[in-house]
Amino acid sequence: VPVWGPGPCSGGLSAGLCLVSRRWGSWTWILCGPSIPRMFRVQDRDVHQCDSGWVPVFVDQEKSISLMSIGFLLEKPDDAVVWRGPKKNALIKQFVADVAWGDLDFLIVDTPPGTSDEHISTVEALRPYKPLGAILVTTPQEVAVGDVRRELTFCKKTGLRVLGIVENMSGFVCPHCSECTNVFSKGGGEELAKYAGVPFLGSVPLDPQLSQSLEEGRDFIQEFPKSSAFPTLVHIAQQVLDSASQRSS
Repeated sequence: VPVWGPGPCSGGLSAGLCLVSRRWGSWTWILCGPSIPRMFRVQDRDVHQCDSGWVPVFVDQEKSISLMSIGFLLEKPDDAVVWRGPKKNALIKQFVADVAWGDLDFLIVDTPPGTSDEHISTVEALRPYKPLGAILVTTPQEVAVGDVRRELTFCKKTGLRVLGIVENMSGFVCPHCSECTNVFSKGGGEELAKYAGVPFLGSVPLDPQLSQSLEEGRDFIQEFPKSSAFPTLVHIAQQVLDSASQRSS
């Protein structure tokens, strides 16, 4: 499931899928700022080799959550990845073919916004495995919505199904009174979904608890089940699971 958008959305979706699915992997190729390892507090782990390739980093003892990121391959966490296109594309193919993912229910590919050569390489590398589809993440502002329109066109041209659109930063939830204030404009993601004829998966608010848990590498789903973002993330994850069930039936 390629996810166009910020790492926190992929992390939140992954955590939500843990409630409705048994085993998943997350692969992030945000080459300029790999953040998923930090969100799961595994940024200091090392990637090892086995007979079948790289062994992903496991988050829990049950090995039900596995991660792979360029962040694990850097000598220093602040190192910049100054690579030309061919080297990036080669790494993307390695992440698909040379990582011992094992038997997964879901593989979430966290990608940056845009429609670059790396996005094309990702779709081509995943095509033999028949990916379920892509989730597009936008913020309510028209500028961001315009970028996602181009990503919709990209998915159409490459034959990648769009599972739906998520609106991120959809209002700010006060940590004291739980009132939601629209800091930005409202409804851009939902309007875009109607325009494109694809499902609108939900609106994720600016939730201080979600932000804090990701910063500290804590399990948001387990620690903050009463937060405003919790039901939205679980609802989005359930819709992804339903899409997978429909395709397999």
